[in-house]
Amino acid sequence: MSSSETTDPAEGSVAAVAPQLRELRRRAALTLEAAARAAGLSPAHLSRLETGQRQPSLPMLLSLARVYGTTVSELLGETAADRDAVVRAEAMEPTSAGGWTYWQAGGSGRGMQALRVRVPHGSQGDIVRVHPGEEWLHVLRGRLRLRLGDTVHRLGPGDSAHFDSLTPHRIAAQDADGVELLFVHTLLQSPTAALCLGPATVPPHSTPGEMP
Repeated sequence: MSSSETTDPAEGSVAAVAPQLRELRRRAALTLEAAARAAGLSPAHLSRLETGQRQPSLPMLLSLARVYGTTVSELLGETAADRDAVVRAEAMEPTSAGGWTYWQAGGSGRGMQALRVRVPHGSQGDIVRVHPGEEWLHVLRGRLRLRLGDTVHRLGPGDSAHFDSLTPHRIAAQDADGVELLFVHTLLQSPTAALCLGPATVPPHSTPGEMP
């Protein structure tokens, strides 16, 4: 996905995530090259993320969180105070990542993460991913184009999808107004998860910028 041109939320995210990325990589005892390879990034790209020269997309944050055995919240420098069972609407602060906007809809430090996500049209970019775990999503508003392997599914409000994350998958908003989702994914907590992560892949007959 391309970097957002807006300044306030995006710059705040970059300021928070850049030092955290480097600290968490070192805590996981991974070199820049090893971490980049496990997350499907180039070492130069990861270096720019760690120095705040580039804004990470949400898929990049998810991949790096799995590699480092942590959560997106920790990557963004958020601290988990209490592991409350209830998350109030007023406590859900929006965060921008690569053009997407998302809200934490579940507690931090759990074995799965729940998000409310707004995906604008045309922001899918390099979103094809393969990694261990499961994902579940539910369309709240708009229409979604979901590619699982070589099959394209079109989902509308009220539709859901639940799939194995080892299936190459890509999410894109079908309409100009974008799409809003509830999104839940399992998160491997051990840094050794990097051993079984695959790089970003593009399905045959597809390019990073488009989906049939």
